[in-house]
Parts: sequence; structure tokens; C-alpha cells
Amino acid sequence: MGLGIAYVAANVTRLPVVLMDINQTQTEKGMQFFDKLLAKDVAKNKITAEHAQQTRSLVSTTTQLSDLSDVDFIVEAASENLNIKSAIFKDLDAICKPDAVLATNTSSISITKIAGVTKRAEQVVGMHFMNPVPVMKLVEIIPGLATRSDVLEGTLQLAKAMGKTCTVVEDIPGFVANRLLMPYINEAIMLLESGAATAEDIDTTMKLGANMPMGPLTLADFIGLDTCLAIIKVLHNDTGDSKYRPAFLLQKYVDAGWLGKKNGKGFFKY
Repeated sequence: MGLGIAYVAANVTRLPVVLMDINQTQTEKGMQFFDKLLAKDVAKNKITAEHAQQTRSLVSTTTQLSDLSDVDFIVEAASENLNIKSAIFKDLDAICKPDAVLATNTSSISITKIAGVTKRAEQVVGMHFMNPVPVMKLVEIIPGLATRSDVLEGTLQLAKAMGKTCTVVEDIPGFVANRLLMPYINEAIMLLESGAATAEDIDTTMKLGANMPMGPLTLADFIGLDTCLAIIKVLHNDTGDSKYRPAFLLQKYVDAGWLGKKNGKGFFKY
């Protein structure tokens, strides 16, 4: 997800980008994929070779958070885990310049809760991109309880400069996209768990009967079953509503390491 955000920021907005990951192997793999995306866009005549070269020159990589000390706007895209995100934001708060905006790409976790670990809660905002970022047009913008209006407006302008359509959403568990999407996916998994229909038939029903571009179980595989489980757990824990209880089968698949498309096996094989 972070690579996709970096790609759009450099390729569309023409902004200099620093891509950071603590694992150098990951940054190297990310930039290899970045180059493939550029080559694909050149091959499709979406951009020129010169544009691609200029885009590539805008992007640098690092494994050190300290290299972000002079960055104006940061978008964190770590795993959907409050402890991980809180640790990152504590470090960023100490490292980044006082006027830097800290955005999180969380898809369900409270912006206010993440902002609360910093001393600049008014400069923390949610910026929920959809995956794959270069293709999906929507970004949910979520102000926390303390987010300043000028920070919200600046975030909206940045997302629009990336070519995105924005919605502004209150800081509630799951926001709008996942408050609607995850119960739908979770219910499909419960149907599979109960033996009501096969995975293929559940997906076919929604594709041909409800005109969905892909079925809920395929979509879950593409999102990542671990990510789906993390989000539905946030909904269940933060609302206390039993209708968001994660399907037992979803937990079982994640426990087994069947995470979907990213590692070759989920509800379907890849």
C-alpha cells in the first residue's frame, strides 16, 4: 500500500517522495515493482519515457525514520495494528519538524487514538487510500477529534492533487468503507462456514446477481485475510456490537497462515 501511495504522489502529483521501510529488502522489492508500474504505464502510452524517468528521480528510499526529519507530510501505511502504529507515531512526533503533518492510512483504527500518543494531535489526520492505490479513485479523509481545519483542508487538497475523489468521514470504527464492506465479507465467510454454499457459488451469486465486480470471498483474498480479521476485530471491539463478531472460519484461516492472494492460498488458490 505504501508503495502505491508513493507511486501516485510522484507520478501524478510530481512531489519528491521518501519511501521508508525498516527492511531494506522490502524497499528494494518495492522499487523494483515501482519500476514495473512505470514501464507498464509507458507501454500503455499513459506516460512518456521522459515522464517515467522524471518520476523515478523524485523517489528515494531509506531504512531510517530519522531521514524523515525534514519531510512536510508523512503518510504511514504500516500493518493494521494499533500498537505498531502508536509506536511509529511516537517516533515520528519526536523526529519530524514541528509543522509536519502526520497522516495514517489506517482502514479502521481511531485517528483520535493514534493522535493521542503524539504532542501534535491537531496535525494528525486519517487518509484511507483504497488498494490498489494507482487504480482506485477514492480516499477517505478522517479528521480526529483535535485535527485542525487547515490540516484537514490541506490533506483534501493533496489527495485531489493525486487525482483522487475524497469523502470526509467522522472518526468512527471502520469509517464508512469498511463499516459497510467488512460485515458483508464476514457474512459471506459465515455462509461458507455453515455449508450454505460453496465459495465459488457464493461469489458467483454476488457477481451475477448483484453485479459486483468480484465476489466477497475473492475480495477478502485480495485484501488479505489477516487485514480483514484485524478490521472486523476493531469493529467488534470498539462498538461492542455482536453483529461484528469475526467468523470463526476467518480466524482459523489466519491462524493457518492462509492469508489470501499475497501468499497463494485463502478461500481460493493463486
